Amino acid sequence: MKKLLALLTVIMLAGGCAFANTTASLDVLPLFNSKSEQQNRLWVGTFQLAWNDLMDGIVKGPVKFEEYKSPLAKQLNKQTFKADQLSEDSYYKTYGAISPELKDQIETALKEKFNETSGILNSIDWTPAKGKYLVYAMLKKDFKFLTAFDKLKPARFAHSFKKVDYFGIDKNSDAILDKMVHVLFYNSSKDFAVSINTQGNDILYLYRTNDNKNFERLYADMFMKKAKYEGNKEFTKKDELKVPDINLYSEKSFDELCNHPIKNTDITIDKALETVEFKMNNEGVKLKSEAAIATTMSMPMPVKEMKARKFNFDDTFVLFLQESDKDMPYFALRVDDVSLINKTGKN
Repeated sequence: MKKLLALLTVIMLAGGCAFANTTASLDVLPLFNSKSEQQNRLWVGTFQLAWNDLMDGIVKGPVKFEEYKSPLAKQLNKQTFKADQLSEDSYYKTYGAISPELKDQIETALKEKFNETSGILNSIDWTPAKGKYLVYAMLKKDFKFLTAFDKLKPARFAHSFKKVDYFGIDKNSDAILDKMVHVLFYNSSKDFAVSINTQGNDILYLYRTNDNKNFERLYADMFMKKAKYEGNKEFTKKDELKVPDINLYSEKSFDELCNHPIKNTDITIDKALETVEFKMNNEGVKLKSEAAIATTMSMPMPVKEMKARKFNFDDTFVLFLQESDKDMPYFALRVDDVSLINKTGKN
């Protein structure tokens, strides 16, 4: 069995930070607990994997910027998602100074491990230069359900008038399909969740809700409701399952992380991007995602224009006289009124 196809590639490039968002109606989030105003949104752990290697392998500590506080960087520095959340055969990652040799190394590794190629490596300037680093991670999964679900009739989704393709189980489906679906809870026709078995160790969770919380809270809510549910958790012959086919591709650039010199280094993040391709139908799921973070040499901070200073001792002041090789003055004077002092004593 192949694993769920997720190609997560994180790269540190040199160049501009801009990266087109090809799907304005879908937001790609950098964190599991990220908030978004977009109703359609997704998260995949690729960008976090890259950030982890940026911290551990390049910066050697938390990523903090000069004269700029980034809430996103602060959250990424927590490394809430790590490679140990994945099976070793589902990802490849490396990092190093940008060079043609590094490109060859990555391409060879992807071919040998996944029989895959990257869609973004050729867009990188592989000319070596000081401050140019590449952190690269690929996660590939491609899984099948235990048995293919039935294809159902196209129908509308929510309030859209456009019909979409569906798969699942209806009254005409073979009973063998029922065994693949496990009911987590069913509180109402608008509040329920199921899990679906696959041919490997991947599990697909589907949670129907109108709640507009972040992914972290929605995930927690789902399992809280599961724990409280006391109804029948078997998928019966009277039950129905209806899931839409999904076929999406999106790109996202995390511009807020770009063009800020990183403290205690001589580098700046030049690109911070992620691409995601996700497909789901009656047979299974494929996910392919590439992410990129690029560094370049930091530019010197602009010198602030100095304001004219006036060292005018025209009010109370003190002066001292001291020999250069001694450790204390031999004369001291506090002046509060020059006119009084200058009139004192002999002419």
